[in-house]
Order: sequence, then structure tokens, then C-alpha cells
Amino acid sequence: MNYFNYYTEIEDTFVRRRGKHLFLSPLDWALMEAWQDRGIPLHIVLRSIESVFDVFDKQPPGTRTIKSLFYCREEIEVQYKEWMASQAGKSEETEAKEETGGFSLEAIRGHIETAIEKLGRVAVGEMDEDITRAIERLNQLNADLATNFESIDGSLGDVEKLLERAMLTNWDRGHLKVLEKEIASQLRAYKADMDADSYKNTFDLMLLKRLREEAGIPRLGLYFL
Repeated sequence: MNYFNYYTEIEDTFVRRRGKHLFLSPLDWALMEAWQDRGIPLHIVLRSIESVFDVFDKQPPGTRTIKSLFYCREEIEVQYKEWMASQAGKSEETEAKEETGGFSLEAIRGHIETAIEKLGRVAVGEMDEDITRAIERLNQLNADLATNFESIDGSLGDVEKLLERAMLTNWDRGHLKVLEKEIASQLRAYKADMDADSYKNTFDLMLLKRLREEAGIPRLGLYFL
């Protein structure tokens, strides 16, 4: 299951159950990104969405409509915890098989080369030095590629964190403030229902997503292959 399919399957399920054509909000995309980054399996998210709508459909007409994936988040957390508990007894052999995720060195090499190409086109002058460092690390990783997929994913994650720090540090401060105000406005209706950590994590995800889109910086983890 790749990056595109994870998002598409969730969007299709939510829109189908919603019963109306609906564009997902920036908050919805941030939630999906957070679930994906945490490794919440797609089937858990889809089953939770179906469960929430099954309950909602039994309520009297006129009940508040479900306008966002935000209203499914608690059910997803519950079902994910239950699923995690059920995995505790799995054998190391089974886990090792699943960790490969169907990856191949050829596919990973292509993923890294595509990322390098995209980074080479980034035109944010203040980030030139960090972009160069990121490309150098990716080239080195590609040259020394081995079959330890967990190690590869960890190295890609380190490069991605380098780029995230660079975006937050070097972006035009005035434009960054504008984006922060926009995101705060989008989250205002949900802030009262979120604890401080959840709010901050969601805010940061939405901000980084906007910055990556504006700069053309790709996601690097193997999940985005």
C-alpha cells in the first residue's frame, strides 16, 4: 500500500459514507498524514470510518452531520489500540516478513533518485545549503544500499527531518506568519476538542505540508514509495 493509495482509499470511503461530494479539508489531510506516519494500517482507518457512520446513520434526522474525518479520530484510536494489543503475541518471524513491506532494492533506488531529482529543482534560495546536504546524504545512501529496509527508512527519515528544520528555520518569516494564521483559522472550530499535544502536532503537520507543497519538497520515507 503506497502513499497515494492510503490517502485515496480513506478519501473514497469517507466521501461515499458522507453521501455527498465533499472535498477534504487541510485538517483531514493532516490527520491522514499523521495516521500514516504512525503506521496505523489502512484497514483500521477504513473500518473505523465505517463504524462511525454506521452509528450515525441510526440517529434521528437532523442530527449534526459528519463534516470531517476529525469526528472519526477517537474511533480510529480505539481500534488501533485494540489491534496493537492483538499483535503483541506475533512471532518475530512473522514481523520480519511484514517489515519488508514488499519493497525491492530497485524500487527503493528509483524512489531515492526521484527524490534527488525533485530536490534539485527546489528554488528556495535560503535552503540551498540544506538541500545540497540532503542530496549528498541521499546519494550516499543510494550508493551503499543494502537490504536492511528498517535502516534505509530510518536514514530517509533523518534526511526528511533535516529538510523540515530547514523549512521552518529559513522560510520567509512574513510568509510563515501568514501560513500560521491560516492554519490556526482552519483549526479554530476543532481546537476545543483537542488536547494541547494533538493540536500542536496537527498544526505542525499542516504547516509542513503547506511548506513542502510550495517548495516542491518530496516525502522520503519508504511508505511514500
